Amino acid sequence: MTPQYTIVGAGAIGGTLAVHLQLGGADVHLVDADEEHVAAVRERGFRIETPDGPVSARPAISTPDDAPERLGAVLLAVKAQATDTAAAWIAPRLAVDGWVVSMQNGLNESTIAEHVGADRTVAAFVDLFADVVGPGVVRDGGIGDIALGEFAGGSSPRVEALARDLHHWGTPIVSDNVPGFLWSKLGFGAMLVATALADEDMGDLIDRHRTGMHALVREVLTVATAEGITLERFDAFTPEAYLTPGTAAPDTATTRDSSAPDTATDGLVTWLGAQTKKRSGIWRDIAVRGRRTEVPTQYQPVLDAAERHGIPTPLLSWLVDRITALETHAIAMDEAHLAELDRLAAA
Repeated sequence: MTPQYTIVGAGAIGGTLAVHLQLGGADVHLVDADEEHVAAVRERGFRIETPDGPVSARPAISTPDDAPERLGAVLLAVKAQATDTAAAWIAPRLAVDGWVVSMQNGLNESTIAEHVGADRTVAAFVDLFADVVGPGVVRDGGIGDIALGEFAGGSSPRVEALARDLHHWGTPIVSDNVPGFLWSKLGFGAMLVATALADEDMGDLIDRHRTGMHALVREVLTVATAEGITLERFDAFTPEAYLTPGTAAPDTATTRDSSAPDTATDGLVTWLGAQTKKRSGIWRDIAVRGRRTEVPTQYQPVLDAAERHGIPTPLLSWLVDRITALETHAIAMDEAHLAELDRLAAA
């Protein structure tokens, strides 16, 4: 029997979506390669620890070896670097009317479409502040956003149905500009990635190293605008504030306020301070789980686009290199790295 939703990847995003979809009445089947994690969910169910108390459900779960033979709607929630392998596994199992939505970090839709076709690919922006803290357990660190839309553009009945089925979680945004959210998240995410270079709260580090953080975001968002992306606000992040002060804003004669980045960061730091999650998922991958992060895969499309447009991105390249050095233990976490980022930005 084909499940209504198959979620491939039962981590923080996949597990959270599975619990809320099932509690909302949907038929859900999780697939994950971690046998200990799968065994725990089978035995005790999946639990989300939220600031308001635990939420749990018992979705069906299996490893890829004993997963359903036919897949209908697939929510792909693996790390970005596993997208190609996972999409190749999904493609021959996907029903004729099946489709895949990228519930991931980064720009993964093109990779998915290479395997299943653009017409069977749905784009999604997912901003969930959550971490896997044990087999079958996710800690929810704060309210985020979800936006859904067709990869080929616009909305559709299947996108609207998924948005309705997520009602137990909240109200996803149905948008014809999911790329605008994804690129904005890459800008915001660059700051969060940078905070993984030190072992302190994200908001405090962003606050103390504004010179480097602002320049880093500006690099990413400058590439986005060169790509023709209309940037979207989400949570407390206002992307337009970080583009070069003193220049004309897109589609307007208004000149950007030179104080706009600091004003935006004031609000962002306040918002981060209200979240119970104080470290990034990148920090957790390195410091707690001891595994490689998705940072190089996430930001390679940005670096590629920057090269196409002739836009220098020295700070982003530096950041990806530093995270790789941290993963491989060539360097250790130290706030001195962020002081170096500030110096590079000032130069």
